Amino acid sequence: MTTINETDALFFDRLELDPARLDGIIGEALARADDGELFLEYRQSESLVLDDGRLKSAGYDTTQGFGVRAVDGDVTGYAHGSELTEEAIAEAANTVAAVCRGHGGRFAAPAPRTNRSLYEPLNPLALVPFETKTRLLMEMDAYGRSKDPRVRQVIASLAAEWQAVQLLRPGGERMGDIRPLVRLNVTVVVEQNGRKETGSHGTGGRVSFERFIEPDAWRATVDEALRQALVNLESQPAPAGEMTVVLGPGWPGILLHEAIGHGLEGDFNRKQTSAFAGLVGQRVAAPGVTVVDDGTIADRRGSLTIDDEGTPSQCTTLIEDGILKGFIFDRMNARLMGTASTGNGRRQSFAHKPMPRMTNTYMLAGAHDPEEILASVDRGLYAVAFGGGQVDITSGKFVFSCTEAYRIENGKVGTPVKGATLIGNGPDALTRVGMVGNDLKLDPGIGTCGKDGQSVPVGVGQPTLRLDNLTVGGTAV
Repeated sequence: MTTINETDALFFDRLELDPARLDGIIGEALARADDGELFLEYRQSESLVLDDGRLKSAGYDTTQGFGVRAVDGDVTGYAHGSELTEEAIAEAANTVAAVCRGHGGRFAAPAPRTNRSLYEPLNPLALVPFETKTRLLMEMDAYGRSKDPRVRQVIASLAAEWQAVQLLRPGGERMGDIRPLVRLNVTVVVEQNGRKETGSHGTGGRVSFERFIEPDAWRATVDEALRQALVNLESQPAPAGEMTVVLGPGWPGILLHEAIGHGLEGDFNRKQTSAFAGLVGQRVAAPGVTVVDDGTIADRRGSLTIDDEGTPSQCTTLIEDGILKGFIFDRMNARLMGTASTGNGRRQSFAHKPMPRMTNTYMLAGAHDPEEILASVDRGLYAVAFGGGQVDITSGKFVFSCTEAYRIENGKVGTPVKGATLIGNGPDALTRVGMVGNDLKLDPGIGTCGKDGQSVPVGVGQPTLRLDNLTVGGTAV
């Protein structure tokens, strides 16, 4: 791959490590293993937060380290350290080799190779001066306040990281990747007649800051946050009960990600703890519902040229026209289930072992115009944006709070409401999809997913959807 030379400079030339000697250490440690690798990481990160016109915090951090993994069946030995020396790596390798003593493993086949690159190996932290970034945040604050006299507070933030990784497997197999990641966020607080409301919006991706410094880009982000805040200022208590719910396109796909996507990860299905376990080939959703996990979209937040096990990412069809087609896998769970990795082996950092995780998970577009979908609802809820939620992977039960929602009355979008929650069961909700819109949209690049204490960047998306007979929790009497 083209990034091997760049990562060699970071891990071998800079630190005076010898890849041939490391290959010998890893080869000896994993001689009886079924799988494993040495994972090297170098990461720079930066964050700036402006609150009420003042720079509230600014942080810059550099981390580096390694992780050594040995896999024996479904048992994993993992050791990591921040001292990138041959001695430290050898000690860690000797430690993890203990899980394979007495085991005569047949080492798993190497991952496919790729020359594809889904993002430029640039360093967003170095391309734009610190002064330019702080000036941008100040301009966002001033612009937000100038738009409406009801604005009381503007919080603007920039965050970026530059991650370089290289994986080494026995036999001299090496793979590298350099991953940029940026995010711009703004929160606006408005007040009217003693009532305060908030709106937030963000954007990001595996690109440089330069894209967001353009006035058209950052002004659109501030405008959207202000629009949400003003909508919430006019909101009324949400209705409660069982009703038709229309989900807007884009970010509402977070419900799909949480309530359904996690249940399609390979580890939960291998252990038979997912509500979808054993259902491949069966109908699990209404006709017209097709869900994919696609890590191959250029510059997207959840995309990866290679995953954290060195496997090239791919577009995996999980549900096709309502039929469950398969799951997303890392190497270990794929091997144990007799299939191949889908390029979804991900880890938060060198201090974490990989596991199957989503990349960009979304539902494909259908045939219906969004206005047609809304017109088909006499009384219901139109949910445009979501905040926090909780999901039980085993049962599929979920509760999600809406941060922007409206009543639907006689086929028209009506009064904005506050305090609405969606309550249901992920697999059951898939069967309640009555109409799928033709307006597929991906989120603006702000998603982060947590699992087993690890967080990774992800993307979500969907078209407008109509869900029939879903339970809505509200405060209206």
